[in-house]
Amino acid sequence: MIASYQASGGKEAMLRFGPDHGPLVAIALPLFEEANRLRSFAVAICRVLATRGVASILPDLPGQGESLVPLERCSILDIADGFDCATKDAWNADRRCYGVALRSGALLEKLALLDGRWHFAPQDGPSLLRDLKRIKQASQPHSRLVDTDWYFDPDAPDDQLDPPVEIAGNLISTALLTDLSVYAPWTREDGGTVRTVRLDTDPAPADRHVSGSPLWRRAEPGNDLTLARLLADDIADWVASCER
Repeated sequence: MIASYQASGGKEAMLRFGPDHGPLVAIALPLFEEANRLRSFAVAICRVLATRGVASILPDLPGQGESLVPLERCSILDIADGFDCATKDAWNADRRCYGVALRSGALLEKLALLDGRWHFAPQDGPSLLRDLKRIKQASQPHSRLVDTDWYFDPDAPDDQLDPPVEIAGNLISTALLTDLSVYAPWTREDGGTVRTVRLDTDPAPADRHVSGSPLWRRAEPGNDLTLARLLADDIADWVASCER
């Protein structure tokens, strides 16, 4: 069902799946182009969750998806505030809410009050920033980016804000890029229940490794229904264990 929620910067679109009672799963898509590559995959996960009797929401966050808020005006806290706002109705209804984050979506659910957090292939801010730098460097092969603070304009007047940086067609604020340099996903050390699932090609520690394809690396959006069913089952079982 197509719905909406009230964010600080205005109304944002949101998809709802499953029953209108019981625990709720809120999906945080990754930032930038990876969100486009994983959106169909996230919808497939939500549909399988609905068959398991688990409700879910997939919100467009400020500066992302169909949001009318320009990305170049957003810091990472502005985007994360959107995810927090999307989960407020669940809390107001005394409904337990769990965060499910894909890739850098794990950076966007940190402000929300959640009963548990489930991360798939989580990416931290510095890693994402390195990816963005490589993309930017590839777009201008004849001028080498500096090692640090590469996204600041050295010719910008001191009394003016630095202009946003265009990376792969996205205008990104220097504030957001600076945020990424220090931002990391929520961990068990931060408190609460956290489950991490990764692909079996990823050697980083995880509660579970699964086989599948890294859809975020593809040039075009794609899907992996087998992996979507596997992850949805893992999420549903994890939510059930948290509810006991």
